[in-house]
Amino acid sequence: MSENKILIVEDEESIAKMIAMNLKVANYKTQIYYDGTEAADSLKENHDYDLALLDIMLPGIDGFELLDIVRKYDIPVIFLTAKNDIDSKVQGLKGGAEDYIVKPFDILELLVRMEKVLERTNKLSNVATFCNIEMNFEEHTVRKDGKEVLLKPMEFDLLAVLVKNKNIAISRENLLKNVWGTDFIGETRTVDVHIGQLRKKLGLGENIKTIPKIGYRLEE
Repeated sequence: MSENKILIVEDEESIAKMIAMNLKVANYKTQIYYDGTEAADSLKENHDYDLALLDIMLPGIDGFELLDIVRKYDIPVIFLTAKNDIDSKVQGLKGGAEDYIVKPFDILELLVRMEKVLERTNKLSNVATFCNIEMNFEEHTVRKDGKEVLLKPMEFDLLAVLVKNKNIAISRENLLKNVWGTDFIGETRTVDVHIGQLRKKLGLGENIKTIPKIGYRLEE
């Protein structure tokens, strides 16, 4: 995606850096803080973020208190926390968080949930670029070297999932679920056929990698 800015407040450095690394691959810009008070103070100077990912148990002020401060700047919040008790979840969601994800979490699920929140709050970037290709999700168009390439609806949706999860291997089952829906009755062969069409129409034979026994990965 074309660089939505994400605030990450997480005191475990390894987790914070893992999240940031995966978001960077998905074309998000990130800023990490390991302390709740530091994050709150920084917002006075710069609050140009499209979304905040907050832990609850933080040094300085905790995530619940930080939530109130972040929301003053019209930044939607997703909690990423080890606190899986119902009281904490209710407090977070009633306090105004858009979503609440319990650790450990799957990075693909996080990316999907982030996109849903960004869409819901009208903050999602509408254009993604990779290689020499530009996708415009609002116009539902794809251009290669500035020239439009006509894709069928399912081809466009399949490419969108690959682009939004660039450099991440996605199983055929997940692609079926995300593109064709959970009630689709058919074989994973459907995915293979559409992948073949994308490779042919966009010259992505080298970029859409087949991952044996799993599925596909778009590499840039």
